[in-house]
Amino acid sequence: MNWWIFGGVAIGIVVIGWLLQHFRLIDLTPTRRGRGGLGGMVTMVDEVFAPTKHEAAIEADRETRMPAPAPIPGDGDKGIFGGKVVIEVPKDEGRAR
Repeated sequence: MNWWIFGGVAIGIVVIGWLLQHFRLIDLTPTRRGRGGLGGMVTMVDEVFAPTKHEAAIEADRETRMPAPAPIPGDGDKGIFGGKVVIEVPKDEGRAR
């Protein structure tokens, strides 16, 4: 009789996974050719119980596929700082020497 419990739990997990996929709460579609299946189910567990770990894994995968170009000497600052850096040092007002 114990195998009924095991079978019911297994079928329940599959049905819950299908429902979550159907209502787009999780995404089990393979990201590359030939991947998916059981790996998708493990991804589902990561996505539900450790969402930041899952998001970090997705971002790491994106960065490995399309890395940002490394800066080279002579590129300049590309207009970010306008070529000027200002460091303001507070005056010693009221401090004992």
